[in-house]
Amino acid sequence: MLAAQILINALVLGCLYACIAIGFSLVWGVLNVINLIHGSFIVLGAYLAWGLYNSLHLSPWYSLIVAAPAFFAIGYMLQRVILNRVITAPVLVTLTLTFGLDLILNNAMIYFFKADYRKLVLTPPMGSVSIFDVVVPVDRLIATAAALALTGILYLILRRLRVGRAIVAVRLDRDAARLMGVDVNSIYAIAFGLGAALAGCAGVLMALIFPISPLTSSAYLGKAFVVCVLGGLGSVSGALAGGILLALIEGIGSAVMGPAHATTLSFALLIVFLIVRPQGLLGRKGFE
Repeated sequence: MLAAQILINALVLGCLYACIAIGFSLVWGVLNVINLIHGSFIVLGAYLAWGLYNSLHLSPWYSLIVAAPAFFAIGYMLQRVILNRVITAPVLVTLTLTFGLDLILNNAMIYFFKADYRKLVLTPPMGSVSIFDVVVPVDRLIATAAALALTGILYLILRRLRVGRAIVAVRLDRDAARLMGVDVNSIYAIAFGLGAALAGCAGVLMALIFPISPLTSSAYLGKAFVVCVLGGLGSVSGALAGGILLALIEGIGSAVMGPAHATTLSFALLIVFLIVRPQGLLGRKGFE
């Protein structure tokens, strides 16, 4: 029965990990920018849900409606005003720039919210469901469904909408897309906005499960990085597979070796994949 509980926990947490990573993967795959501010966006989304619930008693599910357009606008403007100036520079330049932006945002959150851990507690609590001896909190189940819905929406945008096909075209060959009439700079801004929106929404969902603190941004960034490598860069289905695999490894590692070793195991798996299969589970060679 312990194995069943670990498997269910991995499926639930893996979907949330996929939601964390998919925006990071999109920006990395399309813009070739390793967005180090992604983890702070997730924490800021969590604070948004926490603040709206405690000040206006607004349900976190409604906070998603607020977070998505707000973070899209922030990401879009950030790319247009700042990142676009160095978008063709070597990766080290954009890496340093996003690192600096992350320091500014993270320290601003520490100034305004302090480094204390806070928890979004729903009243009344939503309880849990149990099948035989496997127990799952209801709020986690709903958060998982929301994470899957967000991942599905991004998939449909990329597959069905004109702007999504333009994003895929720019990812495959920027110069060819420009020759076909695609406004590459606009697509870059939209892709970065989508990545920020997904990070903010992921933060809202994570606020229901984990305590909130600016200090957790690096942990979320690390998980997004690992999921991208495991699943394959720029792949929606790959992010989902990578998220579930990471959650499964963490769950088994926690049960066998203790929670303190879960992170070590996940990064050991990252190193193995970088050596053996750098394109990830569902990625394509040439897009590592």
